[in-house]
Amino acid sequence: MVKISPSVLSANFANLKKDIDSIKDDCEYIHYDVMDGHFVPNISFGYSILNDLNKICDNYLDVHLMISEPFKYAQNFIDAGADLLTFHYEAMNNNQEIFDFIHYLHTNHVDAGISIKPDTPVEVLLPFLDDIDLVLVMSVEPGFGGQSFMPIALDKIQQLHDLRNDRKYLIEVDGGINDKTAQLCKEAGVDVLVAGSYIFKADNRKDTIEALR
Repeated sequence: MVKISPSVLSANFANLKKDIDSIKDDCEYIHYDVMDGHFVPNISFGYSILNDLNKICDNYLDVHLMISEPFKYAQNFIDAGADLLTFHYEAMNNNQEIFDFIHYLHTNHVDAGISIKPDTPVEVLLPFLDDIDLVLVMSVEPGFGGQSFMPIALDKIQQLHDLRNDRKYLIEVDGGINDKTAQLCKEAGVDVLVAGSYIFKADNRKDTIEALR
């Protein structure tokens, strides 16, 4: 069964604890998007809110760094309680830097995820698949919530599923996820579904989360 990772980006920050309380018992992960206004054109939040979030839930904190220079800020998010740090392939300078960052995260007892934008081919990830814990396939352009699902993501999920063999990485998808696109992603082999507005705008969030499974 797939894991569900509701995206905090779509929560009501005037009532954040109430929103988290409404979903935390029905999902495994909580997805936390970090945007810097440089790598992506929007700005979200940093590690201080993650620290607050860590105090009000026991869920696996799935932190997505849509930022330039992820190495520079990683320790702050580790200290704030991140269980997984996912960084973008496109934000790194070369393969050696990626290997060094994965090693750094594992040394600090944090899972390492790598993400690719819709236009980036899966092939660029081949050197890292033996070392990574999770691959995040973006099914929208990173930086904004509420976008429509891009079907190209399905081919990438299927490709990663076919490449997995005995490797341990999970396949996650983020962007435009609802009950219909979730089913397509599951058929392609996804393990973790990130959903934001579809969950937080629902009248019955528990049933909505279950519908994604």
